[in-house]
This record gives sequence, C-alpha cells and structure tokens, in this order.
Amino acid sequence: MEAAEAARNALECVLEAKKGEAITIFCDDEKMDVCEPFSIGALRLGLKTRLIKLKTEPTFRKEIPPNIREIFAKQRTDIFVNLLRGNREETPFRINLTELETEDCKTRLAHCPGITLDMLTDGALALTIRDHRKMQDFASSLIQRLGQAIRVEVTNSVGTNISMSVERRPFFTDTMLDWKSLNWMNMPTGEVTVAPVEDSLDGELICDMAIGGIGPIKTAVGITAKDGKVMKTESQDDRVLKKVEESLRTDSRAKIVGEFAFGINPKARFVDEFLEAEKILGTIHVAFGNNSDMPGGNNPSGNHMDFLISKPTVKIINADNTSFDVLVNGTFKSP
Repeated sequence: MEAAEAARNALECVLEAKKGEAITIFCDDEKMDVCEPFSIGALRLGLKTRLIKLKTEPTFRKEIPPNIREIFAKQRTDIFVNLLRGNREETPFRINLTELETEDCKTRLAHCPGITLDMLTDGALALTIRDHRKMQDFASSLIQRLGQAIRVEVTNSVGTNISMSVERRPFFTDTMLDWKSLNWMNMPTGEVTVAPVEDSLDGELICDMAIGGIGPIKTAVGITAKDGKVMKTESQDDRVLKKVEESLRTDSRAKIVGEFAFGINPKARFVDEFLEAEKILGTIHVAFGNNSDMPGGNNPSGNHMDFLISKPTVKIINADNTSFDVLVNGTFKSP
C-alpha cells in the first residue's frame, strides 16, 4: 500500500480528521521517513498541517524541553501525531509529552513510539478504509461481549496462569475515537483494552514473545505477581532481565499492574517494534505501570512496560457468575 494513503486512512478513520482542522506532527529526526507520508496524508485531507522536528539527543530524554513547552503556550491544535523512537529509556519523556498534549481534554492524539515506514506499506497500518471499519466492528462486538465481565483468567501452554479483577473497569478500543473521553491512542491501532483493578493480579505470567521497549525475546521472562504487584522476575537471559528489572524500579508504582489487552489487528506482524507486535490478532499483553489515561485507571507511575503472551486461553467471569472463553489457544471464539 502507498504509505501516504495508509496515513490518510488512519487519520480519517481513527482520528476522524476533517478538512480545515489543524494537525501538529511531532517527529524525531530519525523518523523523518515516516513523517513525509503523514504530512502528505494530512494535506490530502485538507488539514492545516504543522511539522515539528525533534532532535534525538545522545542521552535519553526524560523531561519535556523548554522549546516544546513554548509551542504549546503559543498555539493549540485539533490533532497531535507523535512519530517517535520507541526505546524503553524514554518512556517517562513520552508519558510527559502525551499528558501535555491532552491536558485540555479537547485534543485528539495518535501516539506512535517506534513507528516504521513498513508499518504503513506492509504492516498493521497498511489498512484500507474498509479494513479499518471491519476492525472497528469487531472491537465493538468484543466490547459488548465483555460488558458484564468482573474477572479475567489467562492460561497458555508455556505456563502462564493469571487472574485479575476488571469489576467496574470498562473495556475500550484504540481502533476508534471516543468523543466522550477523548483518550489518546497508539497507532497502528488494534487493541481492546482494560485497566485492571490495581491490587488484583495474581499468578504466574510467562512472557514468551516480546517486551515493550525491548522487542522480541529468545528466552522467556517469568513474572510472579501477588495483589497486583510484581513480586519476582526471572529469566535465563541476564541482559533482558536486567532491563526489565530496571524499568520496574522506575518508581514505587512501576510494579503495579496497569493494563490487560487483546490484540485484534489481522495485519499486525511479529516485528522488532512492540508498537506493532502487541496488536497481533489472538495475542494478549499485560502491562505494569501507568494507566492514568485509561477508564478507571489509578496508577500514575512514570513508566509503562508491556509483556506479550502467545496463544492464550482467556476465560471471562461475569457479574452473574456465568463464564465463557473468549480466546482458546490464540483463536477468538464466536459467541
């Protein structure tokens, strides 16, 4: 697919961009190849398009530079798009940026840490308008099925066995805009997500695919959680384990569960960038850390780390004590 067409389709279908609106694109200097199709796509939609190139420093960014803050003070916009590198060390910087962009509760935001050009041409963003609508319909149907859920249980063949409460925590999707909450979304899209009750996750989680900010892993990482908090991490890969433990020590809330999500994008591939891999149809991921932007979320951590799990079986327990399997060995089951 032509990259600019894919970008245009995403802006129209996901962010509901309309002719005459203003869009600001923040782009890291090393992501300028992705910026061009987004700029062209925005112009094709008739958007007032402003590009701001960000310098990637030799050291990792943590706080928002003064020159970026000055931009917000001078002019607001209807839509932000962040085309950024996705290294784990800059997660606090990215959280600070998204909070600044959405603090007025009016601005729509597509946040794309780790986006690559081939996501637009061959991957999870290479979607026609029809593809977007089909995925949105699937997301809406799945959310409706999950409407009475109070608990989620996940198992898989490599040893994952976890449960968590989602009572009074609504599921939502990144595939379409919620005009009531105006929650920002990652792009490419392809998730149905919930913020679990923060003290509820218990069991053994075996991450055997990829980790946010690290990418695909060759050796599984095991996490033992109790009362929502990581109690133990283990792996035979010392390098990966060190990175995981460093991230989980970011602050006192970084070890607290923040997210549970289904991947629902049929074009998502298992690639180096977690931004796409987490959307793979039939996978689930669990994150620890910040969820303050999610409905009901109550974890203000400065970090957010995701763990992707293969071929899960997911059982849903409803408020009336009925239950059903929504995924079995990585395959969605019909109602």
